[in-house]
Amino acid sequence: MGPHGLFWWIGAGVLIVAELMTGTFYLLMIALGFLAGALAFELDAPLDLQLVVAALVALVAVIALRRSRFGRKRRMVDASSDPGVNLDIGSTLTVAAWHEGRARTLYRGAEWDVELAPGEPEDAHLYQIKALRGSCLIVAAAHGDVTGVATRHA
Repeated sequence: MGPHGLFWWIGAGVLIVAELMTGTFYLLMIALGFLAGALAFELDAPLDLQLVVAALVALVAVIALRRSRFGRKRRMVDASSDPGVNLDIGSTLTVAAWHEGRARTLYRGAEWDVELAPGEPEDAHLYQIKALRGSCLIVAAAHGDVTGVATRHA
């Protein structure tokens, strides 16, 4: 095995180890290209053809991965309004008095800053938590049936 063949095998090994550390499949697809280059070397292809074969196989593998369900970007969800992250979202509370869209209210046994979501009325009887921004609850008027939601009063 000449120096070119060793290059392909060492390159593929390094990429596979790097893949194990990062957890993405993209380095694994490039390692497939390196393995295709090693196969081209074993078939006595010239160096320029080995490079072309490696690049094409890696490119096709990356494109195939990108189009698969494993390569799709995950939708990033804002944690401040994700009920899977903040269990308070969706809970209801009452606010005694508003001052320019802001208030303080008792919620879960502590005083919280409360802010109205844009366009929400200050005269609603019940408010539902829509998001958390630091220690401030962003609320909107609770509409319709809110049964099954824990209500906490001020």
